[in-house]
Amino acid sequence: MRRKGVNYSRYGYIFTLPFVLAFLVFSLYPILYTAVIGFTNMQGIIPKPLEILDNPFQNFKDLILENASFKKSLINTGLLWIINFIPQMGLALLLTAWFTNKRLNVKGQGAFKIMLYMPNIITASTIAVLFSSLFAYPMGPINSLFEMLGWSDAPIFFLQDKTTARGIVSFIQFWMWYGNTMIILVAGVMGINPAIFESASIDGANGWQTFFRITLPSLRTILLYTLITSMIGGLTMFDIPQLFLQGGPDDSTLTTSMFIYGQAFKGSYMYNRAAAASMLLFIIAALLSAVLFYMMRDRDAAKLNKTIKQQRKAERAAAKGEV
Repeated sequence: MRRKGVNYSRYGYIFTLPFVLAFLVFSLYPILYTAVIGFTNMQGIIPKPLEILDNPFQNFKDLILENASFKKSLINTGLLWIINFIPQMGLALLLTAWFTNKRLNVKGQGAFKIMLYMPNIITASTIAVLFSSLFAYPMGPINSLFEMLGWSDAPIFFLQDKTTARGIVSFIQFWMWYGNTMIILVAGVMGINPAIFESASIDGANGWQTFFRITLPSLRTILLYTLITSMIGGLTMFDIPQLFLQGGPDDSTLTTSMFIYGQAFKGSYMYNRAAAASMLLFIIAALLSAVLFYMMRDRDAAKLNKTIKQQRKAERAAAKGEV
């Protein structure tokens, strides 16, 4: 007697149902609602019913052409992200090469990874208080150290100088996230077939050649992931600049997320302008992600796919000619 097969696929749908419902209610609906608000005149503590503007893109036009604070927030966001991202990726790659080098065989890797990752699990408020104390004026550990080493005759007001304020915020972001990036890259290296590294070792490749000729090309997908997540995280940077310096001095650490928050919830209640800024930030993130996807694509695979498509097209044309 033939037994009926059990279809387990429905259980998978059941298990994913809570996430799907939560995503629809708490993510998709707010995103769509925010997009709609950007084309309306919604503002005030008790907003009026939604009305689409005569020129639906007026809020976007005002932000791009007339709002100097929004432009400055975009520049600050890009600057802070670039300053912290370059050393973050450099140090993460260096540590990845160190931990995954079979010849070095670093002892106590688990303890090292925990210590390097630990800044990522400390709350932003705690880090803001810590660095505010370190760079306090006129008496703080950093000022005391500079005075002791003879580097400064008078206390330095680090948090009131635009350059040092941006540098400190960028350093905090770098310090918090390089460990997370390193863990992701190490996990990617562990997924590479060990036989490839063994073949390279037999052929006489040294550590640097192995890393740059084998490891990095094999990590293209993981690098793309870290680039995009870091870019999105940099564009939405909020907690450290807000808690640490509140965007000061002179809006030098004002990020786009802080601008959006200020427009929506700090006095003006310009929900339409905040929604328009959010949509512009989304468009910027989407365009930059597309650029990264294009730059990090597998060119050999793209050429192969193009060749296959051309061959199929030629075969179809030949078949039609025969008919």
